[in-house]
Order: sequence, then C-alpha cells, then structure tokens
Amino acid sequence: MLAALGFAVSKAPDRSLDSLVPRWAPPPSDFLDLDGQLVHYRDQGPASDPVPLVLIHGTSASLHTWEGWATALAQTHRVVSFDLPGFGLTGPNADGDYRDARYVDFVRRLLARLGVARAVVAGNSLGGEIAWQLALADPARVAGLVLIDSAGHDFVPESLPLGFRIARIPVLRQGMRWVLPRRAIEASVLDVYGDPSHVSAALVDRYYELTLREGNRVALMQRMDQLAPGPVERLPGIKVPTLILWGGRDRLIPLRWGEAFHQAIAGSQLVVFPKLGHVPQEEDPAATLAALRDWLPQVAR
Repeated sequence: MLAALGFAVSKAPDRSLDSLVPRWAPPPSDFLDLDGQLVHYRDQGPASDPVPLVLIHGTSASLHTWEGWATALAQTHRVVSFDLPGFGLTGPNADGDYRDARYVDFVRRLLARLGVARAVVAGNSLGGEIAWQLALADPARVAGLVLIDSAGHDFVPESLPLGFRIARIPVLRQGMRWVLPRRAIEASVLDVYGDPSHVSAALVDRYYELTLREGNRVALMQRMDQLAPGPVERLPGIKVPTLILWGGRDRLIPLRWGEAFHQAIAGSQLVVFPKLGHVPQEEDPAATLAALRDWLPQVAR
C-alpha cells in the first residue's frame, strides 16, 4: 500500500513542449527550425554588436542558467543563448546522437543560421567542453573563450548528483522514464551548488519541469552512455584569450581540473570563487560577471 502510494506521488509523465512554453519561454525566447530540430533560443542586445557573446549551458541545464548574465550583458552586447539538443525546451534530437562532435556541429550550424561569424564563446560544464572544442574546430569563429567549471578531462567526481547517478544505472534509469520524485532533482541541484541557501523552490521547479520535457529523460540516458573525455592533448593549440572561472566548492569537476585547463592554455586567466559550486554563473551572477567584465577588454573586437 505504501509502495503504491509512493509511486503515485512520484509518478511524473512527460510534459509536452506546448505545456511548458508559457512559463519557460516568455519573450525574449524564440524558436527556430534548424534542419528539422526545433531550437529554443534567445538573441538579446544590440544586433550591431560585431562580436556577440554566445553562452552554452551544461548537462540537464538550459539557457535559463545564464539569465543573470544575459540580462546585464544585453545592455551593451549582443547575447545569444540556447537550449542544447536533449535539454531544456529544445528537447531530443532525432537520432539520439549526443557525442561532443555532434554538439560542436550543432553550435556551428546554429551560429551560422543566426549570422554570428565571430563571438566570445562561454560554456559551463558540458557547455565549456563544447566551447573549447569549437575553438579548436573553428578557430576563426571564436574571438575569446570562457570556460566555467568545464568538462573535457577524464575527471573523477568527488560527488555525483543523484539524477546523474540514476541515469547511469540500467536497472534504475528505466523507472526514471515514468517516476521522478521532485526531491531527486532538488538533491541534484543542492549537490552542485556551493551554498545550499542559494537553492530556491523556484530554481528546483525549473530544473524539474524542464527535465520532464518530452524526450529529455531518455536523452540524458543516451548522453551518459556516450560520455568520453575530450581531446585535451590539443588544448595548447587554443591561441585566443581565455578566461577560466571555477567554483572552489565544485565537487562534480573539482578545481584541480580548472588548474589543468589553465596550465594547458597559454596566457589563460584563472579566477576561483571559493564559496561557489559547479554552476557559479548561476549561483552568483554578479561576482562571476564582474570577473568577465574585467577580462573582456583583452578580446579584440
């Protein structure tokens, strides 16, 4: 009886895109069809900016993770953010391919579609891994690089968020397609924040509801199956100005990996936020944005 009640309370069917748009895609959100993939994106600030900022989120996140940055930066810069395939309102791609190379190709095609020839590219976690691989694959497009608790090395987490752990275990993850307690998402968010007091109910709602977007849970499982280290031996080939921001309390990708990026990329600048976690740009937009503003004049515009 108690088990049945627990199942009923935790039952979480997929939610349609249409049901999520009113709350999670108000203006300036928009959608475009990119080769059959409907992409949720925001293009803010002055269209005349010759070197926009492009912001790429991490695993199980969305463009909303950049709202603190985008709102402030759009006063003076063009700012482009979007939901990667498999996450947010963009949702799954048709063939279930979530390898790094596919994500880099997606970003190149999207930027070409939006008329972004050259940009400062910032990425958090998975987004950072996509950003630095884009800088290697298409160096003419990347004027500057911002890596925030970036993935790419063969790291060992000190703590893995509960949602990621479930998505990696075959027996458990099949049930995740129909049953997903909100408290599991809350535990995952708490795990990646440096200060638990920064985690609000509204923040958990956002992560929870976008996880339920139709197809996203299966996409996360497929992404976990396709995880592989990036070509970190090529990092010294990055020659553009590079800023590395890292949360000192990041237990998913600990600080030693930020130091590894700093050592590999000549001339890079490393700024550590001792009290922040894995998503410092979301946890404390003001402090992290101040570091970005201090660095931006180094980028040739």
